[in-house]
Amino acid sequence: QVQLVESGGGLVQPGGSLRLSCSASGFTFSMYDMSWYRQAPGKQRELVAKVTSLDGSTNYADSVKGRFTVSRDNVKSTVDLQMNSLEPEDTAMYYCSAKQTFKRAYWGQGTQVTVSS
Repeated sequence: QVQLVESGGGLVQPGGSLRLSCSASGFTFSMYDMSWYRQAPGKQRELVAKVTSLDGSTNYADSVKGRFTVSRDNVKSTVDLQMNSLEPEDTAMYYCSAKQTFKRAYWGQGTQVTVSS
């Protein structure tokens, strides 16, 4: 049974930090590209950060570059998103995704991040 479970969301003040974690099971984690997406109310889903399966290269949305860091642990089958200098615009539901080329992606249930004073 494929499963992706996000955790670590919550309420944080502007300028604060939060670390999200995604635990994966039911598939060969090391062979999948892992991504974090987010979706705010009334807006489309957007890619926040990605780390590839083979070389571990990363890429980020322009809006989070320099503030967010994505990392993966192929032993623990987890992918994390360290979020620093959070802004109200970062408020969204954050989703973990696993993807192989030409295959349907797997998705977690999401974890809510709210940045507000």
